[in-house]
Amino acid sequence: MVAIIGGETRRFRPLIDLYREAGNRARHSPDQLKVGLHSPGYVAATTQEAADDFFPGFARAVTEVGKERGWPALTRADFDAQRGPQGALIIGDPDEVVEKIIRHSKALGGISRVTFQMNAASLPHAKIVRAIELLGKRVAPALRKELEAYAK
Repeated sequence: MVAIIGGETRRFRPLIDLYREAGNRARHSPDQLKVGLHSPGYVAATTQEAADDFFPGFARAVTEVGKERGWPALTRADFDAQRGPQGALIIGDPDEVVEKIIRHSKALGGISRVTFQMNAASLPHAKIVRAIELLGKRVAPALRKELEAYAK
């Protein structure tokens, strides 16, 4: 698993390449060398809703950690930039989340799983449950369909 909490996902590709190279030298077949991605993520009915729900709590959490590490407070502009096509945050409506996961997978040379860090935003239980429902009913089936088409 590679945990990407900020920056551009593509910049983590050298770590994945090193992992695969080490696995190859240890005589592991490529299909044994699974790669997973872990990033802050959240899905809602609309991209605007997802961003507006996630930002306040996430900004508090990142800003608090940043005090210990010398980071500036997270601004909405910084957050929105990280939600952009190359940014690490996987936040949006189901279609946008699917597209972003596929983009991240391509940037990393293929991933076999993805996990979201949703609770960093201190979202209400009902919103987390709704996000999980959207992940199961909309995101996962769409990803499976895309991956089947990609494999052909």
